[in-house]
Amino acid sequence: MELVSEAIAFAVQAHDGMRRKKSDAPYILHPMEAAVIVGTMTDDQNLIAAAALHDVVEDAGITLEEVEEKFGTRVRELVEAETEDKRADLPPTDTWRIRKEESLEVLKNTNDIGVLMVWLADKLANMRSIYRDWKVEGDAMWQRFNQKNVSEQAWYYTSIVKLTERLSDTSAWLEYKTLTELVFRNEV
Repeated sequence: MELVSEAIAFAVQAHDGMRRKKSDAPYILHPMEAAVIVGTMTDDQNLIAAAALHDVVEDAGITLEEVEEKFGTRVRELVEAETEDKRADLPPTDTWRIRKEESLEVLKNTNDIGVLMVWLADKLANMRSIYRDWKVEGDAMWQRFNQKNVSEQAWYYTSIVKLTERLSDTSAWLEYKTLTELVFRNEV
């Protein structure tokens, strides 16, 4: 089985039964959307596989060692670059800012275009969902997030626009930038 097919099957199993935040949508739709987005930027199987797997460590209890054993070092590095230290012993609302600062440091310090692609794909998938909900609920939708302050959310998502600018020649980056500007137009 090719790498991407194996990654998809693995992600489906790892996320089995999980749902997206405050939704009935199966969780697996998010990593699959991220994989499709990466596929619009490259045909590199490692990058597409990493996008499909990007949340298995953070959200499904899979270890980085398991990812490397099954999918290789490159995929592990890409997944690791996308994985937050959630600090499970502390409330997510208390650690939100530090987790996001650490995540942005990864983007600031990388020269790896693959890391940027997987990151952008994940955040574009998130921003599409945010935009859909925002169109229906307005800023009230932020109340279901760990970070309810829209200014903080704007800081994070607009920072990613700047830090992924090397991908500005892709439709994914342009879509991400456009959605971010629409959702946070009153914040930036």
